[in-house]
Order: sequence, then C-alpha cells, then structure tokens
Amino acid sequence: MRVTSVEAWEHRCTLVEPYTIAYETVSEVSNIFVAVATDRGPVGFGCAAPDLQVTGETASTVLASITGVVEPTLRGADPLRSAMLMERLREPLADHPSARAAVDMALYDILGKRAGLPLWKLLGGYRERIKTSVTIGILPAADTIDRAEHWIGRGFRCLKIKGGADLESDVERLLELRKTFGPKLELRFDANQGFTVEQTLELVRRTKAARLQLIEQPTPRREPELMAQISRRVPIPVMADESLMNLRDAFRLARNDLVDMVNVKLMKVGGIAEALHINAVSRAAGFEVMVGCMDESALSIAAGLHFALARPNVIYADLDGHLDLSDDPAAGAVLLSNGHLRPTGRPGLGFDLKLS
Repeated sequence: MRVTSVEAWEHRCTLVEPYTIAYETVSEVSNIFVAVATDRGPVGFGCAAPDLQVTGETASTVLASITGVVEPTLRGADPLRSAMLMERLREPLADHPSARAAVDMALYDILGKRAGLPLWKLLGGYRERIKTSVTIGILPAADTIDRAEHWIGRGFRCLKIKGGADLESDVERLLELRKTFGPKLELRFDANQGFTVEQTLELVRRTKAARLQLIEQPTPRREPELMAQISRRVPIPVMADESLMNLRDAFRLARNDLVDMVNVKLMKVGGIAEALHINAVSRAAGFEVMVGCMDESALSIAAGLHFALARPNVIYADLDGHLDLSDDPAAGAVLLSNGHLRPTGRPGLGFDLKLS
C-alpha cells in the first residue's frame, strides 16, 4: 500500500453561540481537513483545529505545512508505517502540533480501515462509551443558569464552567449552580490561567459548598510550579491544561509532582500516538487524565474519543467542541446520548468525509 495523494482544505464554522473565556471571545473558527489517499482504496481523514493562542498556528500555516512538508513526505510511502512517517515530520512540524495531529489521525484512520476495526478497539478497547462535560463560557449568573438548564435538558450531567476573569462573579456563579441544580450535577471549573495562587485558594475556600470536581489551569502556563502550591493546599484535584503541550511537559509535571491531573488535547500534543505516550507517563505518575478538545469538527472529536476509550486511566472527557459548530461536514462522526459519547462502530475513526 502506498500514499497516492494528500489533500488539505479549510472549512470555516461560525459558532451558534459565541463564548468568552479568560483571555478572548470566540465567535468563528477554522478547521483544516486532511485526506490521505492510497493505491489500495482506503482514504484516511484527519482534522486540525489551529488556535494561535494555544497551538501557535493559523489556518494558513497549517495549510502551508501540509502542502510544503506533509505531502512530499507521505507521497509514495507506506501509510501503515505511521511511526516512521510521524518521526520524519516531527522536526519540520515541531511548531505545528495541530497539523501533526491531523496527519496522525489520517494514518490511524487508514490503519483501522485496513484492519476492519474501529480504532478504539485496535488501540486497546477498554470501554465502549464515556461521559463528557459541556462547557459554559463566562456569562452573568442568570445567563449561566439559563445555559445550564439548556444543557441539562439535553441530557448532560457534567458542566465545565469557564472563569478566571473576575473572582467575585466566579464564586457567585458556582454557588448558584449548585443551589439551583442540586447535588447530582458534576461541576468543573476552568480559570484558563486567569488567577494567582491566592485568588485560586480564595475561590476554593469560598466555593466549598459548590463541591467542585476539579479546577483546571488556574495559573499561567509558563509557571507550572504555581499549580503545585495550590494542589498541596486544596482538597480538590488541580489539572494542568495549557501547561501540558508535549511529552517533555508531561515528564516535568510528573517528575516534580506539580499537579493531580492532566488534560490531553490532540491538537496541543500532535495526535493520538503522542497522546498515548503522554498517557503512559501520566499513569506512571499516578495522574488521572482528561481528554479535552478545542473548537473542533466531530471528526477530530472522534479521534479524541477513540483515544479515551482505549485507555483505563483516561477517566474524564471534555469532548464538546463540535456541539456549537454550524455546518460541520463531519457531523455524525460521534454519537451522543444522555451526555455520553460513543463511536459509530465503523472501521478507523468511523466516518468518511465527502470528497469533491
């Protein structure tokens, strides 16, 4: 089997409802789709969700890297030798993690299709479905309650609340959510680097009645030791997100015991293969793992889902990046029921894009 062509194209999606986090408001996103064709039939599909703040990429840089680096590297190569191919791409695409993720997904998609197996089974097949949280951006308290009612009405029982811009507002919203929806609702809080150590400690102290399940990346990404100061002083798990960009970051967090959990996003780390390496380090360190996402098409959400289903210590999922996208060409790549995600059951990633 040989790769005959590599195509990439941009697809822009508006958000049905724009959202605000600690450092930006998002109303439109670009995803880059990749198709890797072979001479024996299977076409592998992948998706990149570049984000200048997080991955350091734009749609233009991803398209240029696919055309200028990926296509000449893959053309004529055996797509089943993904470790070799991704290693060849590692250095030239060192600063393009979402581009690497898209190619990695496409190669895994070909592998699954060639084997006739859904990828989650090929990778280990630990569980068949996983509960996901759904995210509510920074809103006034009343609007937060309204959004929570909307998602709970759709079957979700776990909410991730964005904050980090105003401590008083965050405390008010978290306490009001618990008061309104009772003890069964799971609440997670993500400050997106917006707090100091002291502010985080105050938030945890004042929201004790809200019974937060975890707090995500409260302090700046380049100072991960600040999270250790919090983790050692609060009774709830502290999770690294922006501070975990690659395998080396995972090793540093683990070696110094800086956090309790890590959020592994395929777009940050460069794909499924790298996520599996990071997951192994995390398991050795005793970290629980969440699989997270960006504003992504359901195709790359499927890739994150297959990774999560394959490994026992991927306890949590935050795979909601596709839910608010208009005109997603991969709608249906994952199946959602009562707040739980499961794959389609078809080989590979379980979904084929329509090619013109």
